[in-house]
Amino acid sequence: MQPLAFKKTLGPVLALLLLLFLPSSAQAPTADVDTELTSRLRIAFRQVDGLDQVSLEVRGGVAVLRGTVSSYENKLQAQELAQKVDGILTVDNGIEVDTSVENRLGPAFSRLYVEAMGWLNTLPLFLVALTLFFLIAWIGSLIRRWDWLFTRFSDNLFIQDLMRQGASLLFTLLGALVALEILQATALVGALLGAAGVAGLAFGFAFKDMAENSLASVLLGLRQPFEPNDLVSIDGQEGRVVRLTSRATILLTLDGNHLRLPNSDVFKAAILNYTRNPERRFSFKVGVGVEEPLAQAQALAVKVLTEMASVMDKPKPQCRVEELADFSVVLGVYGWVDQTHFDFLKVQSEAIRTVKEAFDEAGVSMPYPNYVIWQQKADTEATKPSPALDHLVTEADVSVDRHLDQLIDEERATAKPDLLDTDGTIE
Repeated sequence: MQPLAFKKTLGPVLALLLLLFLPSSAQAPTADVDTELTSRLRIAFRQVDGLDQVSLEVRGGVAVLRGTVSSYENKLQAQELAQKVDGILTVDNGIEVDTSVENRLGPAFSRLYVEAMGWLNTLPLFLVALTLFFLIAWIGSLIRRWDWLFTRFSDNLFIQDLMRQGASLLFTLLGALVALEILQATALVGALLGAAGVAGLAFGFAFKDMAENSLASVLLGLRQPFEPNDLVSIDGQEGRVVRLTSRATILLTLDGNHLRLPNSDVFKAAILNYTRNPERRFSFKVGVGVEEPLAQAQALAVKVLTEMASVMDKPKPQCRVEELADFSVVLGVYGWVDQTHFDFLKVQSEAIRTVKEAFDEAGVSMPYPNYVIWQQKADTEATKPSPALDHLVTEADVSVDRHLDQLIDEERATAKPDLLDTDGTIE
């Protein structure tokens, strides 16, 4: 009988122990717990701007929120804050959003006032930073004017100008870094550099032609493929070099016209410089009859050029058989001119005239194409013969034409220095 009585007594005791030692989470929240949770939430809400008009109370683990806020974000913030507190089962969010003008303008003006006071407090520091920035930038502008400093590195004016701009930019960036360090805003440097990189990339694509032209100007200034007054042919355009600017190459054509070529085109084009080597070969062709002795005709042409004072002895003049045409044999006549003493075109013209007259005197025929012409007889007056030309000039002027040289010298004397370095290294 005792075991049975023991079992009857043990059951109620175990049930009582289980009730006493159950976890607090499984028990219904008491009034003290609700009061504690309410106090904790009120303390938390007082720390958040915009939730001071919210009333709250915890009832049986349910947070009941009432009141008004100025924005929907504050309403959601209050709900999220209440849900994060341990012991809150759910949230009854009855907060209303007040859209009245008075409640909207008040906080806005308050924030503006706080911002304005913050700027006023940092104004002296901002003035100090701004003063240091302009002081360092001013020092850079002074260094930019020191001609003696940049002429030590290069005699090229364009390179000197690039170095001046680089020095000025370096001091400007240094001043900006010092100013940002004083304002404790050095974190903006990375953002500014990133924005500058993106902007530079965009401008690079937008102004690709201008960038290419500027780079070509630098390379042309370094390489110096021609000098002032050189006779050049650039992409089929002939003329004498007047100047090389940061954007274009200026030529004076043989007709006296100014020709402006973009430096990007000049850099990529084939440049033929007739002046760099003063010795230049001229040539022309003359046709003789197929029955003429070619060796004698060649020797006569060479003899005529050799006797001309304006034609160089070395290299010697030449006369070659170029072509066997339908009505004649074409001879190619070649000679060399020293352009420092004689004009190329004048010497070539004089050589053609002299060879032609020598062939006429020697009886060397220079045939022309023959055509069969049917002509009907008509009553016309006899044509008078042309007057003799023996009294005309027999010796032509082959001196160097200095007219364009004078024009170029006058223009270069009155203009600013350019990128052509007459005393520097040439390509």
